[in-house]
Amino acid sequence: MAAGAGRAIDQRRGPEDDVHIQTAAVQALREQEHGAVVPPVHLASTFELDPASEDGAYAYQRGSNPTRAQLETVLATLEGAAHGFAFASGMAATAASLSTLEVGDEVILPASVYGGTYRFVDLVLPGRGITGRFVDDLGALTDADFTPSTKAIFMETPANPTLRITDLRRLVELAHRHGALVIVDNTFMTPVLQRPLELGADIVVQSATKYLAGHSDLLAGTVTTDDDRLADAFALAQKAQGGVLAPGDSFRLIQAIKTLPLRLERQQDSAIAIVEHLRAHDAISQVRYPGSHSEEEARIHASQASGTGAVLSFELAPELDRVAFLRALRYPAYAVSLGGVESLICRPSTMTHEAMTPQARANAGISDELLRLSVGIEDVRDLLEDLDQALRSASR
Repeated sequence: MAAGAGRAIDQRRGPEDDVHIQTAAVQALREQEHGAVVPPVHLASTFELDPASEDGAYAYQRGSNPTRAQLETVLATLEGAAHGFAFASGMAATAASLSTLEVGDEVILPASVYGGTYRFVDLVLPGRGITGRFVDDLGALTDADFTPSTKAIFMETPANPTLRITDLRRLVELAHRHGALVIVDNTFMTPVLQRPLELGADIVVQSATKYLAGHSDLLAGTVTTDDDRLADAFALAQKAQGGVLAPGDSFRLIQAIKTLPLRLERQQDSAIAIVEHLRAHDAISQVRYPGSHSEEEARIHASQASGTGAVLSFELAPELDRVAFLRALRYPAYAVSLGGVESLICRPSTMTHEAMTPQARANAGISDELLRLSVGIEDVRDLLEDLDQALRSASR
């Protein structure tokens, strides 16, 4: 993990007015009618229509709402996308993306996919006549892996929690050659560090609960796309299924996104320091981060993302007591989720990926001893000192 990886987020990222991403995050909206610096919150569940034409910009909150529409404008702007959609959770967004599939279709996913996605594909999609096929290494896919039923690839890069990297450009070219969609969960990178639509992906989903909201106090999900037909499907999913983000939460997410690039820069710089510290520590048996699996994966990641993010995973040396280590930590809370201003640590095998069978976790490279650390914005010196004292406690 290069020490300068965090600096690339200041480069021009390509919103339509070609401003830096921090400027776009703050200035994507302007309240034109009243000149308010902060846009208002429209809480109305229903809107008055013209009796003659029965037309109106809005009719009912489930279909659309001015505040949610403003958020969706921000989302599309940051992704450089034609369309943005806000859902009530990350899983609602993922479910909407996979609901574009039909009876008889198959979707290919990595074995290490997020546990919630695994649960949805394993338990829900079969009832809809859709098959999910989990593979150990998406990067090894070839033309021979596609059948006439294969209609989508769902991927995370970096993967959760193994941090393995997949070549987006190669998978896009491969999938599109067979008429399959490419859906990318970009939660770990956000549009600040990686923009899959620009690399050819068809759909990008994010758990906005994580970095976009950034304070562990808001549940939300996002979908972005450049495809008009898919956009119609997502608009229908919002209206027909109703899993939309409420106006108050939409407003709060708009405000949180304004500090996203700044927060992520601090978090990433601290994560780089922690990785280097743990790699040199005798009490740590292995450390994983984007690009750590191989030089080839490091090269691929550097070609498609402008930073390594702020999530890492590691295993303690065999002689250390994992429970003692976790109990001794003062700052990272032992809790699921990631991307908040506070550091969080979890055990994926029993927390985020508990829906997977032991064999499925083994295939994905998720051991019972693997710990995932989401680095917050605390002073990195305090985090390093805390990790060291917890490691000392675990060795007694």
